[in-house]
Amino acid sequence: MSLSYEEAGVDIEAGAEAVDRLNKHVESTFGPEVLTGLGNFGALFAPDLGDYEEPILVAGTDGVGTKLKVAFKMDKHDTIGIDLVAMSVNDIVVQGAKPLFFLDYLAIDNLIPAKAEEIVKGISLGCKKAGAALIGGEMAEMSGFYNQDEYDLAGFAVGIVDKKDLITGADIEPGDKVIGLAANGIHSNGYTLARKVFFELAGYDVDTELEELAQPLGEELLKPTRIYVEPILELMNSFKLKGIAHITGGGLIENIPRILPAGTKAVLDRSSWPVPPILELIQSEGEIDTKEMYRTFNMGIGMAVVVSPAEVADVLAKLEELQVDSYLIGEIVAGDRGVDLDFD
Repeated sequence: MSLSYEEAGVDIEAGAEAVDRLNKHVESTFGPEVLTGLGNFGALFAPDLGDYEEPILVAGTDGVGTKLKVAFKMDKHDTIGIDLVAMSVNDIVVQGAKPLFFLDYLAIDNLIPAKAEEIVKGISLGCKKAGAALIGGEMAEMSGFYNQDEYDLAGFAVGIVDKKDLITGADIEPGDKVIGLAANGIHSNGYTLARKVFFELAGYDVDTELEELAQPLGEELLKPTRIYVEPILELMNSFKLKGIAHITGGGLIENIPRILPAGTKAVLDRSSWPVPPILELIQSEGEIDTKEMYRTFNMGIGMAVVVSPAEVADVLAKLEELQVDSYLIGEIVAGDRGVDLDFD
């Protein structure tokens, strides 16, 4: 008797078929800087540094979290890759970095080429939205490690910014204003709580239709994370962005202080922007305290941008031109580093 790798749970031929299926999606993200295709041990990327005086590389990595569980429930895998890209490129663009390239890691219980293609198709679409090349990745079939038909994703983004254009938050001062760029739903944080509320406490399923939502619950929960690269880079061309916070896990409460200098705090007006219906549903169905909501979810704001008072009107007008919903949500004052949301 001779035992094969396939009989042990790893299908080498399925892996080869998956790579063939992925090629067209991956190569659709390539520009002239990409010097290699799929199949090399390492990916080669030749950036054009001609316009940079002191180029700085900015790198970020992230995953999708338990939002994947919703994709598994729906057996829908063509958008989760957008989330993967968004979580990393949004992190590096807040420092002014233009994304250059992206790599992904897909670990899966049993490799089904068509499913892998759907996942990577979403990743490639996210890369195109971010202006990044998908230059490589890893696809690991790990039979018996994950639950059947489940997988995990991780992503890695590298961008570039000239040292003089680096956005650090160091120049933020009392009197500056905070502009919020609208989120596209929950994005990719807080899904452990969201799933508990909807699928355990309320007893809903992904097909449940609720009058507060324009589409079935599962579709609403799978809305891809908004990629903010284009509007942020456009704003940088015309304005002095003093600081930018990507509102992810920890919400506004934990993320804005990461960019504030000592001696400053942000005072936000919670009535100045709309909270998405899906988040209002989570709070009402789960009877969740308001402060807990704000420290778990983005509450409708995906990016917080700090600018001088003189530029507020023009920045808001530019965002409207770019068709990005945005709001003047607060200001910077003197005080201990933190965020005041007036929960009392």
